[in-house]
Amino acid sequence: MNVGVAHSEVNPNTRVMNSRGIWLAYLIFVSLLHLVLLSIPFLSVPLVWTLTNVIHNLVMYLFLHTVKGTPFETPDQGKARLLTHWEQMDYGVQFTSSRKFLTISPIILYLLASFYTKYDATHFLINTGSLLSVLLPKLPQFHGVRIFGINKY
Repeated sequence: MNVGVAHSEVNPNTRVMNSRGIWLAYLIFVSLLHLVLLSIPFLSVPLVWTLTNVIHNLVMYLFLHTVKGTPFETPDQGKARLLTHWEQMDYGVQFTSSRKFLTISPIILYLLASFYTKYDATHFLINTGSLLSVLLPKLPQFHGVRIFGINKY
């Protein structure tokens, strides 16, 4: 029983990506990032696509796979304290619609960046490394895994 809270979720982090309009807001923020980068006069279009992809993936990695715990006081006796947001999302159930959306969106951005950079080798390597850094932690095999003990506590 959650006394004194305005929601019925034990941990609101589990359902935030299923909230109404969150996917649209996510797409708008990515589009705004791209437009802001395009408005900088000395940046070329291929560089802007690569920057959009890298910044997007860096922010996703930090917020979804690095930050642990919740900003809320939860009655789960500290279970969420050791989990990242990705691991808390949808109570850890794999392949839900929100997890699929957050997995497909960097892939689509990667394909767009690769196309608009005309598959230039330098941009391609940067974009591929950036994509892998954000896709590998999303795999079910890495659920709860801390490589070399980094971010264990």
